[in-house]
Amino acid sequence: MFAMAVNTNGVVLNDEILDALSQEIVGSIQRSMLGFHIRKIAEAEVAKSNVKLTDVRHWIIQNLSKSGLNKRIQNAVYQYLQTYTPRPPRSAGPEYVKEPISYIRRAQANWEKRILKSMNSMCTELSVPLARKRLEKEQREVMSKWTELGTNEPDLSKFRPVYAAKDFLDVIVSLKNTNQINCADNSVFSCYWGIIQVPLKVKDIHELQIQFAEMSINQSQTGVDDATDIPADLFDHERSKLAVSVIHAHQHALAQEFSKKGCPLSYRSALWCQILGIEVEDIDILYYEELKTYVVQHDLLVDNLVYKDVKLTTANDDQYFVFEDYIYQILLPFSRDTIVLQHFARSSASPAKSFIRGKFGAEEFMVYYPPNGIIPFHGFSMYVAPLCYVYNDPVVLYFVFREMYTRYFFRLHTLSSHPQGIVSLCLLFETLLQTHEPQLFMHLKSIGVQPLKIAFKWLIRAFSGYLASEQVLLLWDRILAYNTLEVLPVLAAAIFSFRKTNLMQVQTLNAAEAVLVDLLTLQVVPLIQLTLYTQPSKLIN
Repeated sequence: MFAMAVNTNGVVLNDEILDALSQEIVGSIQRSMLGFHIRKIAEAEVAKSNVKLTDVRHWIIQNLSKSGLNKRIQNAVYQYLQTYTPRPPRSAGPEYVKEPISYIRRAQANWEKRILKSMNSMCTELSVPLARKRLEKEQREVMSKWTELGTNEPDLSKFRPVYAAKDFLDVIVSLKNTNQINCADNSVFSCYWGIIQVPLKVKDIHELQIQFAEMSINQSQTGVDDATDIPADLFDHERSKLAVSVIHAHQHALAQEFSKKGCPLSYRSALWCQILGIEVEDIDILYYEELKTYVVQHDLLVDNLVYKDVKLTTANDDQYFVFEDYIYQILLPFSRDTIVLQHFARSSASPAKSFIRGKFGAEEFMVYYPPNGIIPFHGFSMYVAPLCYVYNDPVVLYFVFREMYTRYFFRLHTLSSHPQGIVSLCLLFETLLQTHEPQLFMHLKSIGVQPLKIAFKWLIRAFSGYLASEQVLLLWDRILAYNTLEVLPVLAAAIFSFRKTNLMQVQTLNAAEAVLVDLLTLQVVPLIQLTLYTQPSKLIN
C-alpha cells in the first residue's frame, strides 16, 4: 500500500515519514464513522464472557474480517494516501506549510485581498449585506421552490462576477522570482519563451508516457472506436462485465486502476464513488438536509454570485441548461459547508473572512465568509455541470462534487508551486508545445499570440463547457484514475497540434481564437494518445 503511494504521489517514504504517516492515518480513522464501528465491535468482543483477555486481539481481527470492516480500513488508508502531502521540516515556519516559495505565497495573499476588496465594494455599492436572515415568508418560498430555484433568483442586473479567468491569468503571468538572473545576462538559466516565468519542475514527454502507460495507442479504451485486434463492441461488453466485478469487490484501488482505460457509461457513477471513497449513508443525507436548512434560513451575498454565474454560463450552454435548478441544489448548500474548510490545510489559499455585523475591527468576531471559505468566480458552476449527467440523486451528486473540488478543482484557481497547481499546469502546457511544436509556438508568438492566453480558460474549467459533455466525462475519468490534473495541459497541447495547419495560416489573435473556438467535435482520448505516443506530424488535421 505504501509502495503504491510512492508511485502515485512521488513521495519517498523513509522510516520517519512512515511513522508520522501511520499515526496520522490511525488518528483519521479513529475520528471517522469507521472508527466508531470498529470500537463497537471491539467493545462487543470484550464484553463476551467466553473470551479470554489474551484472545481479545485475535477475536477482534477475526470479527473485523467477518464484518467486512477490514476492507473498509484498507480503503480508508488508500483514500488518505491519495491526498497525502509530507509535512515540511520541523524548522519551517507556519507560512511554509501553506506554500514554500515566498513570492508565490505573497502573490496568493494579495490575490485574496483583491477578491475580498471586490466583494466588499459590491456590498457597499449595492447596499447589500454579506448575510441576512430570511423572513418566514421567504423561507417558506425557498423551501417550496427548492427543486425549481431558477425561478426564484433575485434581480441580478447589478451584480458582477468577482473575477474571471483572464483576471487570474494576469496574476499568474506577473509571478516572477526576483532573484533569478534572466537570459539577457547570459546566465545558465533556461530561457522562457512563454509567459510563465516561474522556474518549476514539470514532467517531460517520457515521464508522461510512463505515467499514462495504460493510455498507449495500442490499447483499447472505453468510449473510443479503436482500430485494434479487439472489435469495439466486444471490448465494451467485456469492460462492462469486468466493471461489475470491480464494483462488487469494493476495493478503491482496484476501481481506480480499472478506470485508467475509461469507465463504461452505465457504471461510471459507482466507479467514481469508489475511487473517491463516497458512501452515502443516513447520516450524510441528514447532513445535506441540514445544509439545505441553512440555505432556507439565511440569504448570503455569494448566493447572488452563484445565481449570476449559473445564468451566464451553464444556463446559456446547450448541453447543461436543463440542469440549472439541479446545480443550485448543489452550490448553495456547498457555500454553507464548513467541512470544505479542511482542504485549506493542504492549499496555498486561506479561507475568506469577515466581521460579524456591528463588530468591525474586533478580531475575535471574525468569521469565515462564506462558511466554506470559497468565493465563487465566473465559471465556477461548470465544475458541477458535467456531473449532472452522472448522478440523478442530488445528495450523492453533492458529496461527489465536494470530494472532487477539495481533491482536485481547488488547485485550478489558487496560486501555488504544487505539481498539480494551475501554475505548474500552465508551465507544462507551454513546455509541451514549445518542445513538440516549436514552429507553431514561434509562429503564434511572432504575431503576438501567446497560446496560453487561449488555453487558460480550458485549464481553469477542466475543459467543462468547451468539450462535448461525454468527452469531458472521459477526460475526468482519467483525472480520477491517474489521480492527477496533468492530463489537462497534455490535452490542451494536443488540441493546438491538431489544429496546427489552420493555426499556421492565422495572423491575428482573433483569427487564432476562431480556429480554436469550437471543440465540440474533438475526441479526447485519441488526441491524448497521439500527443504522447506518436510524432507531432501525425496530429495535423
